[in-house]
Amino acid sequence: MNFRISTAFYKYLHLAGCLRTHVVKSKRFEILIVEDNPGDAFLVRQCLKILKTPTQSHWVQNGQEAMMFLRKEGEFSGMPRPDIILLDLNLPLKDGRKVLAEIKGDDKLGAIPVIILTSSESQDDVTTAYRLHASSYLCKPAVYEGLLQLFRV
Repeated sequence: MNFRISTAFYKYLHLAGCLRTHVVKSKRFEILIVEDNPGDAFLVRQCLKILKTPTQSHWVQNGQEAMMFLRKEGEFSGMPRPDIILLDLNLPLKDGRKVLAEIKGDDKLGAIPVIILTSSESQDDVTTAYRLHASSYLCKPAVYEGLLQLFRV
């Protein structure tokens, strides 16, 4: 499958109010990365550094932590509301599909764009993600250079 990844990603950045000509210059774009693989999370954070929009990324390793972060519970009580969520599907403790359904079913969280960033190319996963109102579905490339391409315009 071939998706217009960089255009989709920037579209959601702009939806969150990060067009440089329309926001205060000090506004940071808050991104929540929900990814159980530390190596993948590191690579995503490295790629986010190439964006010209100021970003602050936050990383959680499972679906339970994601929902605690979003609801500002426990250790996440002082965390900001993310402008966008990058969500893996195959997560421990709470599956990414359940996390997506919970986010989109919550009146306070449902408007946050959720981009699925996963290694699954399953058509069933793509269909399920869009049925649950994912903003976009992106497959993780196998190499770092491919991941960089996800964030380039």
